[in-house]
Amino acid sequence: MKSLVVLGHAGEGTFLTEKEQQDVIRAFRDSVEDRLPIIAGITKEGNITAALEAKDAAEAGAKGALVYPSHGWLRFGFQQGAPQARYRAIWEESGLEEILLQYPDNTKASYDLDTQLEIAGQEGVFATKNGVRNMRRWSTEIPALRAAYPDLQVLSCHDEYLLPTMFDVDGLLVGYGNIAPELLVDLIDAGKARDYARAHEIHTRLLPVTKAVYHRGSHMEGTVALKWGLVNRGILDHATVREPLLPLPDGASGEIAAAFRAAELGAVAVPA
Repeated sequence: MKSLVVLGHAGEGTFLTEKEQQDVIRAFRDSVEDRLPIIAGITKEGNITAALEAKDAAEAGAKGALVYPSHGWLRFGFQQGAPQARYRAIWEESGLEEILLQYPDNTKASYDLDTQLEIAGQEGVFATKNGVRNMRRWSTEIPALRAAYPDLQVLSCHDEYLLPTMFDVDGLLVGYGNIAPELLVDLIDAGKARDYARAHEIHTRLLPVTKAVYHRGSHMEGTVALKWGLVNRGILDHATVREPLLPLPDGASGEIAAAFRAAELGAVAVPA
């Protein structure tokens, strides 16, 4: 475990007030006593507002920024050069080291290779969280990033199908890490060792949980299912969500509990 990411899109960070967001950063910073860096999701639409959001995060104790695209780009696309300017503005205002976030290929906020290469070369960018979900692009673009920037940390965020990406990465940055961190650490180790048999064994063990959490009607339902996962691990005592998230359909909590039993993922001890 190298860091803790908060206020990402696998949770409810964008549904919190600014004060609540800063309180979350402080709570995580205090809980680990600064032994691990806290990475904060930066999600504001405009460059100025995102840069100020990052500055507030730094003052609350964050050490890094997971930089989301301006969400208007999801529908309308982005102007060439605009993503680079966004990362530059956040770095210059906050001083937070940044993670390049690559959105899925089926959105218009998925950066072309040239844009990724330019962002990766900017001061302050140290890693990429890649969720392109297009293996043709993954197999082309990840080697190109590696060749251009050997020190860039490559992190997969393909929660629902991790196995195909495990042999090309330095680590994972996934919501899945909240509910099964011990097995994902084993999966990373197997990938780095090029031990496909072991990686496939872990993948198969996790498959009931993967299906119960991620193979749902929408990825947003997966966010709610993650909370039920934390209930099953003994981390939370309820799975209440903040709107616009809604509770899962009747019976879903039982399906998720059965999946955790099948994967032999039980409750863990949580220090008081």
